[in-house]
Amino acid sequence: MPTVAMKFDVPVTVDESKCIKGCHLCVDVCPLDALAIHPETGKAYMARDECWYCTPCEVDCPADAVTVGIPFLLR
Repeated sequence: MPTVAMKFDVPVTVDESKCIKGCHLCVDVCPLDALAIHPETGKAYMARDECWYCTPCEVDCPADAVTVGIPFLLR
């Protein structure tokens, strides 16, 4: 029987090259605590797979490093 490969996309992506080390603003505004700061890099990353797609992390990011991938059915 053939297997099906499933692609897993995280709801929020952080561009590490733009993310300001020590900023934490996106982490502070997330109501679900879905974002966290990596202990080694000091930059934000998606720590949980749950997201409300509310976008304050994307809107408030001063470096434009956060992107919320809103699913087609929610647009």
